[in-house]
Amino acid sequence: MTAGIYVHIPFCSKKCLYCDFVSGVADEQRILQYHKALLFEITHTNMKEESADTLFFGGGTPSIYPVSLMEELMSALRPFLQKDNAEITLEANPGTLTFENLQKYRSMGFGRISMGLQSADNRELRTLGRIHTYEEFEQSYALARKAGFTNINIDIISAVPGQTFASFRNTLQRVTALNPEHISAYSLIVEEGTPFHEKYGEGKPYENLLPNEETDRKMYHFTGRFLKSKGFGRYEISNYARPGYECRHNLKYWSMDEYYGFGLSAASKKGNKRYVNTPDMECYCMLPEHGRIADIREDDHTQTRQDEMEEFMFLGLRKTDGISGEEFTEKFGVSYRQIYGDVIDRFVREGLLRESENRLMLTEKGIDVSNVVFAEFILR
Repeated sequence: MTAGIYVHIPFCSKKCLYCDFVSGVADEQRILQYHKALLFEITHTNMKEESADTLFFGGGTPSIYPVSLMEELMSALRPFLQKDNAEITLEANPGTLTFENLQKYRSMGFGRISMGLQSADNRELRTLGRIHTYEEFEQSYALARKAGFTNINIDIISAVPGQTFASFRNTLQRVTALNPEHISAYSLIVEEGTPFHEKYGEGKPYENLLPNEETDRKMYHFTGRFLKSKGFGRYEISNYARPGYECRHNLKYWSMDEYYGFGLSAASKKGNKRYVNTPDMECYCMLPEHGRIADIREDDHTQTRQDEMEEFMFLGLRKTDGISGEEFTEKFGVSYRQIYGDVIDRFVREGLLRESENRLMLTEKGIDVSNVVFAEFILR
């Protein structure tokens, strides 16, 4: 089984108002300190040569990271990547890309770019605190195509404050007209601790500007139907791709494959071992001086068999083709029905789950209440 590699670049030109990721604005000195620590972690982690076939740079905004530093990271990571088959992805924000840098990314081996559009409506972009306009996104997209990128994802968000069904439909229409290979369509979650929560959270003054649940669901169902009509297949709750362009890296998470995470707050999985890096920038940047990888691990533990069975179920059910009974039995020595038969039968009766040819998957109705379904496979 080949692994995936994730590298976290926690720097942004400006933090979006809805974002609760470990990210923020930093000066040149801090970026260089972080880069030194990141290289130390990569070169002192026990990875085998050519053991990974996906690499994903996320953030933050990796496209604002100095290209010379990105080249150093790629040089350090290249020995661990399969030479002929690696999917290498860069997250990028519109307005942060130049043709020259895009050409350099291509020469480094990047074959996939994930662009955070979020909306084709400039008013909605301002509401979200984005740094770009839709016109700047179109320019960045055109530059990526010109530079030779043939695998582009576009992120969009529904249920934005003040958004209407008509404006969201317009976003979908404009995005699909560009013919990307992949679209990630997420419903906005107002996270605690963000400026959005202060303004739009439950009981807050502008809460009523959020589209209601009925409109949110209407947007979600329309997304699936519309993208299907344009040749995109849904392969995960929020992800759609043209055939053959599913994100192989993200599928590793949902399929419980192994992955190595490098950088602030990055998570790793090796067999039944799990660990998560510290979100503390000061602590992480001290790594080269202390020289102890253990100092940046905050959650280092071994999963129990029960933990792994639960993860197999609730992560696997995110995929539209669901989970394989054969794989469950091969991994755990019992059938999923022996462990979860009563829950499965109840959800099948309620029309939330469907069984077919030893596979278990969510129905359309089940996707609408997926968190309720997932919880039943954990809280047993």
